[in-house]
Amino acid sequence: MSTTSSTPPVGEEVPEAPDTGGVPEAVGPSDAGLQPVKLLIGVVGIAVTIWLMLNLFLAFAYYPQWFFDSKILMGVLGLVVGVGGAAVLFWFLNMAIEALPRRLEHGVMPYAFLLPGFSLIGLMLLFPTLQTIHYSFANRTSTAYVDPIWANFASLFRSSDFWSAMFNNLLWIAIVPAITVALGVVVAVLADKLSAGSEKWSKSFIFMPMAISFVAASAIWLTTVYGYNPPGSPQTAALNAIWVNWFGGEPQSWLDIDTARLNSLLLMVILIWLQTGFAMVLLSSAIKGVPEDTIEAARIDGASEWQIFWQVVIPQIWGTIVTVFITVLILVMKVFDIVYVLTNGRNETDVIANMFFREMFTNRDAGRATALIVVLLVAIIPILIYQVRDFRKQEAMR
Repeated sequence: MSTTSSTPPVGEEVPEAPDTGGVPEAVGPSDAGLQPVKLLIGVVGIAVTIWLMLNLFLAFAYYPQWFFDSKILMGVLGLVVGVGGAAVLFWFLNMAIEALPRRLEHGVMPYAFLLPGFSLIGLMLLFPTLQTIHYSFANRTSTAYVDPIWANFASLFRSSDFWSAMFNNLLWIAIVPAITVALGVVVAVLADKLSAGSEKWSKSFIFMPMAISFVAASAIWLTTVYGYNPPGSPQTAALNAIWVNWFGGEPQSWLDIDTARLNSLLLMVILIWLQTGFAMVLLSSAIKGVPEDTIEAARIDGASEWQIFWQVVIPQIWGTIVTVFITVLILVMKVFDIVYVLTNGRNETDVIANMFFREMFTNRDAGRATALIVVLLVAIIPILIYQVRDFRKQEAMR
């Protein structure tokens, strides 16, 4: 009878046993194959959680008396259930995935956790978009298709008001993003030359308008800058005070002057004032990220500060400039609040978004209103495609 010795041959190293802290090595839950009970619990938990959350939010709308008609209570419950329900939902989702065999678990895991996010995007973004396109071919009450099917678009393209609004949108696109980015670059460069304390306070002061809503900003500019009082009355708004007291002119209702689209230009000033701080923050961060050695190398080669700025700094922050420009551009294409509050489209100041609001809620013509939105959507798509391509190009260069 032969025995096997546990002593290794002379000269052979003994392999070290893994340190498990005295606890036997565990086998992962998926190593044992499919766990149907755990899978069933996870799937049922997901279904019950979604059902409870949806019904609670529906109850807020249909049965507010259950919550004592208290908006505060409904808001708190919505916050708690929304956040807590999402956590419970992902907990059950993780349980269901862990019940699968290991190979299937690893393949399903990333898609399963992305599915809720993609589902919300589909529900809140893609479905309304498709529905809007669908309604753009319907009548004013969205109960039947118009005849011919393109009648809403044909009506828009024959309207002088539509082309006036399109021209104004083009003016906003051509002026506002460019000036906003230019001012953002200038302010970022100048602030970078200040001491740390002065830079902080100056940037805070310039960024402050970002905290103001478009409606509030419009009211501020109307009362303090563009306001009008009859001749002989004190002119409390800045523009008329300067025009009357310094130049001896008659007070003007500036937002009614459509010569050379002056009133539209005055409206653009408000958005530039609001967005310059946003551009400054991003561009300042990009400027601070420019490697100092490239600037020093340019100085050693005899480049002036102006040449360094245009030939060294600007090329290295160009990606950020494009991103800020496109972000402001998309905002400009949707501009509504400023126009609605100050002129409501009077005197050749109308834009597409304000025209949509008027068609939808004043004229009660859902067909023309949704057709306007489709036109705006088609105009924005090329910009979005360019932004995505530019982002991918920047990522590939890193």
